[in-house]
Amino acid sequence: MPRTSAVECPGCAPLRALTTDVLGLVKVVEARGKTGIPKVVETWGQPDALSCVLAASYSDRRTDPLLAVARKNGLVEFLNPINGEALGITKIDQPRSLDGSLYDDHVVGLHLFKTKGIDDPSRSVSLLTCLERGNACLRSIPIRDALENSSTASPITWNICSSGKIICSSVDKSENYALFGGKGNELNMWDLGNCSKIWTAKSPPSNSLGIFSPTWFTAATFLSEDDHRKVVAGTNNHQVWHHEICLLVLF
Repeated sequence: MPRTSAVECPGCAPLRALTTDVLGLVKVVEARGKTGIPKVVETWGQPDALSCVLAASYSDRRTDPLLAVARKNGLVEFLNPINGEALGITKIDQPRSLDGSLYDDHVVGLHLFKTKGIDDPSRSVSLLTCLERGNACLRSIPIRDALENSSTASPITWNICSSGKIICSSVDKSENYALFGGKGNELNMWDLGNCSKIWTAKSPPSNSLGIFSPTWFTAATFLSEDDHRKVVAGTNNHQVWHHEICLLVLF
């Protein structure tokens, strides 16, 4: 009887993960074999508390894959996920209060687009960001040719909410729709084509004692790759809500 055996590709680990930490480091973790112990094999960046990574997004395109990391200091850096090479950087502008002072507002949502708004993937990428206070922005960022803070086109901005805090966000596979939710904000869906809200979840009812629990979503995602109307969200009290949305189309 012939026998076959699996041979690992030389120089290529069967499992490779990128992780980030509060000191702003990006670490490459690899594990070999079925019982292999994960090990940190590379570390990118210098430890700095002000560079703490708040959000990350990975675009696994066939050509020119890209990793974006949003930091506490307001910078979003674009890295080569294979070797950690810096490819671009941009500054996220924070809104100002009525007296002109800056809000202490941080990035809580970050998404690198794989297919939309990219004429030349080697030079620019499209990025969606959302700040804690609800300021969302779609922008195009140059990479490779320039490491200075700049963008190739005027960004499109809008407000997700007027109160509360945004904690979680998600973009569907088609990259046409986005979910947002948080503390004091019901789960809501936006059409990214025209930056308009198309659905908002109803507030949960009071319990049997008449006690109402304030809205507090900690995570949200699209349940189906083919249907953006099916979504799930987790709450701070360990509940998972499943929504199937009925969207009316007017002709």
